[in-house]
Amino acid sequence: MNKLLALQEKFQKLPFGQALFSYVVARQAPYFSTIKPKILKLEPHLCTIKMRKRRKVENHLKTVHAIAMCNLCELAGGLCLEVTLPKEFRWIPIGMEVAYLKKAKTDLVGLCKLPEIDWKNTDEVTCFVSVKDDSGIEVMNAHIRMKISPKKPK
Repeated sequence: MNKLLALQEKFQKLPFGQALFSYVVARQAPYFSTIKPKILKLEPHLCTIKMRKRRKVENHLKTVHAIAMCNLCELAGGLCLEVTLPKEFRWIPIGMEVAYLKKAKTDLVGLCKLPEIDWKNTDEVTCFVSVKDDSGIEVMNAHIRMKISPKKPK
């Protein structure tokens, strides 16, 4: 089992386990903590993360800042890929194309789904992340290009 999924399983046995798991994951790359993500679902090929709309992620229009939403997308795409990718490979983001579709006036949920991939015959994967508001309206989406390469032997 993937290390991240095993950690999630351990935390789920604790009171407030999913919230604690989300906190620990976000602290691995401290910038992700700025959005205070709550991982709702994490399994191979699927990641769903919620972020609350609060003053620290608002812009001058009192909507969720574009870069906070990009942060949500990168976290959802990265976690989804991390728990899907075979253990002999590694990944790194190499590009992101975003579309801001509507003003983000509420809490947001980012969703990344990955299709089946032939890992032996690919060196790049695009993670599509859709961000929706409380009404289920897509306010943003992102295509994140990830470079895939074999892990170097230790």
